[in-house]
Amino acid sequence: MTMAAAIESRTAEAPAWSKASRIASVDILGDLGQAETIWRRLEDQQHISTPYQRFDFLSPWQRLVGERENLRPFIVIAYDVERRPLLLLPLALRQEHGVRVASFMGGKHATFNMALWDRDFAAAANRADLDTLISAISAQSEADVLAFNQQPQSWRDLRNPMAMLPHQVSANDCPLLTVVPDTPPTERISNSFRRRLKGKERKLSALPGYRYRVATTDAEIGRLLEAFFRIKPLRMAEQKLPDVFADPGVEDFIRDVCLTPLAGGGHVIDIHALECDDEVIAIFAGVADGHRFSMMFNTYTMSGNSRYSPGLILVRNIVDHYAERGYHALDLGIGSDSYKRLFCKSDEPIFDSFIPLSLRGTLAAAAMSGVNRAKHLVKHTPALFHVAQKLRSALR
Repeated sequence: MTMAAAIESRTAEAPAWSKASRIASVDILGDLGQAETIWRRLEDQQHISTPYQRFDFLSPWQRLVGERENLRPFIVIAYDVERRPLLLLPLALRQEHGVRVASFMGGKHATFNMALWDRDFAAAANRADLDTLISAISAQSEADVLAFNQQPQSWRDLRNPMAMLPHQVSANDCPLLTVVPDTPPTERISNSFRRRLKGKERKLSALPGYRYRVATTDAEIGRLLEAFFRIKPLRMAEQKLPDVFADPGVEDFIRDVCLTPLAGGGHVIDIHALECDDEVIAIFAGVADGHRFSMMFNTYTMSGNSRYSPGLILVRNIVDHYAERGYHALDLGIGSDSYKRLFCKSDEPIFDSFIPLSLRGTLAAAAMSGVNRAKHLVKHTPALFHVAQKLRSALR
């Protein structure tokens, strides 16, 4: 029996669980199509999830990237006694060193990982609910460990119930800019910094056709993506960093989601750019949900125009763009790049959980936890981080 078939064979076997929990049954599905109707229902404004867990984001990721990495869908849906969906965990199952690991779909391309929750259930969920959920997953699947990385402690002012499970601080930080509605622009970006950027932008403004834009048509999106996939490998090579966009299926995935429209307008990924008639000068792209913009990928020109800080100018435009539309927050993605601190003065609290489901999983969870703690120590100890960077550079 294949792994996918093994998962699907358990989808109807969930018994009633703890009387102390609202969760009455749990299904585990090995096919995204079987989960699509419930999944999309849990995406609306009456529920809680991040844009990285949209069906239209993760479905093409699984098809174009996950399948190539031998990952199998592992979609967990919990229901109340009346079969109303309470939450959906969009997971994928992989086998690693003989251990079956279930983790969130999206891999390196999802900044945040979170279940899709019924909002009322999430607000009232307790530890008994989570224990019931974990017990059901353990009883109905062959997974050995749940590896839940980069989970936000809260989303849209609602705590993430998963934080009630044992957890640890994530290895990386995520710089965050909080936007207070109806405040002047200088409250989010200081007047002195704006003047500095304005001085740099005067050089770019002299270029024929200089402009800032948000791509709206398929033609614009396609043109900007062509520039991105041409420039990004050069930038990564210059920095002696691996190009994650060169991995099998990733470019197709990015093109697919960037061209996928959302029901309420816009696209799954928003692409912002500075350009002139001769070239695309800078690109920043990310996901937005009416409350927050979260940056996914970026690059900027290899030409002499790079000396005028086009990336910083573009971020300023993006911050103002979303603030003027009533957004409350903006993040520039995982990582400690110095430019992010020019805009983001705080960090999004994010955490990891490694939950064993078997004896084999207990050993694997301990190992995963130890590796992540070591990464956190290195990245938050300047001397160790410097040594790690030099070693990585030497190895490359």
